[in-house]
Amino acid sequence: MSLAPQAAQPGRIPLKAWTFGRGFALSMGVVLLILAGAMWGVWPAIWRELAAARPHAPDFTVLASLSPVVKIHLYTALAALVLGAVLMMVRKGRTFHRAAGWTWVALVMTTAVSTLFITSLNPGRWSLIHLFTGWTLVVLPLAVMWARRHQVARHRRAMMGLFYGAFAINLAFTFIPGRTMWNLFFG
Repeated sequence: MSLAPQAAQPGRIPLKAWTFGRGFALSMGVVLLILAGAMWGVWPAIWRELAAARPHAPDFTVLASLSPVVKIHLYTALAALVLGAVLMMVRKGRTFHRAAGWTWVALVMTTAVSTLFITSLNPGRWSLIHLFTGWTLVVLPLAVMWARRHQVARHRRAMMGLFYGAFAINLAFTFIPGRTMWNLFFG
């Protein structure tokens, strides 16, 4: 792929605009995370936890102690993460892509809906992480609609945004000290 400037084509985002938009969004996310941590005074506690962390094999007693909703969320999210990675690598538009894509949509929808019932991070209320849920519940049906209408560029951007935003970035949040994945591998 050439990095030379390309003529504007319908449905394509110039490389500079794509890079700036993603970079800006990532930078703002990091800034908001730092400000939120400073506001609630959690950074010293996180640093203490990170210093005391000792990686180990998964502690299955942590999994056994989870509520059914959290288990559903965890298992569908992990399945969607693996299937999404496979979908990123296979050829698009083929029968496998379409069948696996519908499976991925079902997994993502189940994962997102299950988060509405998980309020352990902020007892009794939703937290900032639930903004990803709202985003997913809006963008996922749009991405399916765009695929059915053969608006491939929009579909691709939406699905890649969901995969990287809702799964890859959220995966980092699951390893915050004190959360389930942290306890599973480091606690």
